[in-house]
Amino acid sequence: MLDGKYIRYIDGKGNLLRSRNELTIAELLKFLNIDYEYDARLTLDDGSSISIDFKTEQGYIEVIDDSSDMDKLNRIRGLGHRVIGVGKALSTARVEELNHLSAYEDGEYACLVFDDPSLSFDYSHILPLVNKCSVLHGHTASVVVELMGIKEEKSDMIIDFGEAKRLIKQALNALDHKFLISRRYLLEEDEMHYRVAFDGPNGRFDLKVPKHTTFLFEGEATAENLAKEIIALIAARMPDNIKAIGVYIYEGVSKGAHMVSRINKQVSK
Repeated sequence: MLDGKYIRYIDGKGNLLRSRNELTIAELLKFLNIDYEYDARLTLDDGSSISIDFKTEQGYIEVIDDSSDMDKLNRIRGLGHRVIGVGKALSTARVEELNHLSAYEDGEYACLVFDDPSLSFDYSHILPLVNKCSVLHGHTASVVVELMGIKEEKSDMIIDFGEAKRLIKQALNALDHKFLISRRYLLEEDEMHYRVAFDGPNGRFDLKVPKHTTFLFEGEATAENLAKEIIALIAARMPDNIKAIGVYIYEGVSKGAHMVSRINKQVSK
């Protein structure tokens, strides 16, 4: 077995690298045909200089192997350069992910959890493909929301709790006391009503329902798809520094779904 001090990481340019992670980044840049300078010097405002692992035409890459690299990354960000940090994950969904590479694009990430009885709402739905649920029935949904994002420099928060709670409630109001059903069962509509119909295990259903009390799903109105819709409704109301949203929704005791999704907002011009 080789002792760690005898292991050497050398890239295709002959640079002696400091870690396996640096070698991984170097190989990735080579694969993408992106030229780079290793250990590039960067001048700070006070006239001193620091080295950064990789300099490319697109920006800088700092490999985060320890806390000193994280401190360096934060100093570089303050200079206004385009920079990304890559290293072991700090926050994860599973313990084993702590050994995975993660990107530190900008700012410090944090997570807020909203577990509040006031976030519950009532709805009715039909699942025509499920025997027991193929009749009209209702639930009181309990919701827990996670907001993951970058802390704002001025406030040192990702979002004010009160404002976030207001926006989450606003999103849930779009579903409160609504009839949820898949769009695939829509037969016709007029200005005021939808007509939905299907043949299910409990017979033929043919309903005319007011539009303002109905929410049409692209898929079936399951707990999983309801979590997805809630994420979309919340995401549309969140500021740009919120990068991911998690939703737990329970439609009864120990019955529910959990979904986490990144937010990819398109900037309109």
